[in-house]
Amino acid sequence: MILTLMTNACSIYKPPKHTGLDILFQDEHLFIVNKPANLLSVPGNTPEKKDCMVSRCQTVFDDVFVVHRLDMSTSGIILFARQKDSLRAMNQLFATREVNKTYIAIVDGLVKEDVGKINQPLMVDWPNRPRQKIDSEGKASCTQYQVLRRDKNKQTTRIQLTPMTGRSHQLRVHMAWLGHAILGDEFYAPDKAFHKADRLLLHASGLSFKHPITHQKINIHCLPQF
Repeated sequence: MILTLMTNACSIYKPPKHTGLDILFQDEHLFIVNKPANLLSVPGNTPEKKDCMVSRCQTVFDDVFVVHRLDMSTSGIILFARQKDSLRAMNQLFATREVNKTYIAIVDGLVKEDVGKINQPLMVDWPNRPRQKIDSEGKASCTQYQVLRRDKNKQTTRIQLTPMTGRSHQLRVHMAWLGHAILGDEFYAPDKAFHKADRLLLHASGLSFKHPITHQKINIHCLPQF
């Protein structure tokens, strides 16, 4: 089965105004912040795309290294390393899946099951990059979900998503495949769901791992503003 979806994407980059960093955790090894929606995690390939989360963090610390990224449209928890040994150690934790992440989204329609798991392989939709698609020849991808609240009046569902793998656009494609696209999704939502929100309603809300240097258990929680 192959899933290819239309896009409502706009190519103009309009980052939110920089009003200061929302710092969630910092020490001499790591720096964790709440990224605004519609801000790139790292610089783009054109001058107007230089404003991004890492460049804003580097105004506070010049020794900030990228560990992982969030899609531009996604808000929430993003982690940076402050030293190269911390970068190597955190890269290893991500590679061995010792970092647990959770997201909160609002999706179109009323999700029937309270909990569920989506196992659908993903691959790049090359003619339509950066979009991804479900394809039997793609990489194994798994998302667990739990319904938090159903809104019968608005015909939407607030849902917690836990990616068991880390594929590009995984949560967005999996929810669209389930028939419940994330509201405001410019790549995968049909027009009805796209226009229900003025931004992508997807937020990285939880991050937990064992600090690779101090061995402290780190649990970061950050609720979305939707």
